[in-house]
Amino acid sequence: MVPRHGTGMTVKSEIAPDHMQAAAVLFWQAFRGKLGPVMRPEAKALIFFERVIDPTHVITAVAADGALLGIAGFKTEKGSFVGGELSDLQTAYGWFGGLWRGLLLSILERTVEADVLLMDGIVVSEAARGQGIGTLLLRAIKEEAVMRGCASVRLDVIDSNPRAKALYEREGFAAGERTALGPLRHLFGFRASTRMDCPIGRSETP
Repeated sequence: MVPRHGTGMTVKSEIAPDHMQAAAVLFWQAFRGKLGPVMRPEAKALIFFERVIDPTHVITAVAADGALLGIAGFKTEKGSFVGGELSDLQTAYGWFGGLWRGLLLSILERTVEADVLLMDGIVVSEAARGQGIGTLLLRAIKEEAVMRGCASVRLDVIDSNPRAKALYEREGFAAGERTALGPLRHLFGFRASTRMDCPIGRSETP
């Protein structure tokens, strides 16, 4: 994706090395309500996220002064913004701590489908909210999908985040299958997630 320059910021398909720690913090702040019971303590969660972040599977919004304003991760057959292996969890949490966390997190794992760009989290810093950055990142994700020859973009939104769902619907995403967590809702902090898909035009470039 060609970098976009807006009022005082740039949106581009990369993350600078000096933003890796800030990206890990942003991701944790956005998803600790969902992942906190499994990923705490925070210090170890941040060690894990910074270790596994893939800078080639993310769109970033950066202020003119260099501050990281937002991130939109995605997942393909070649990798994901926040992936990692069991060994990465065990590096952060120890052998047993990494093992049981890996088993629980596998419940949330989503399979990559052919011709579908799977979103892997979208986050805007608290100080930058209300400026349309989330919308810009979402549109940039769709541009990235076109460039990669995908037919659609998929994401999953939890039922406790109606504001995000409303944004996705405004940007052309349609709600599909709803998956309930059952008793695990007490662990992850939400009852169900809804799959949302947005069809896009394919790139003509092979």
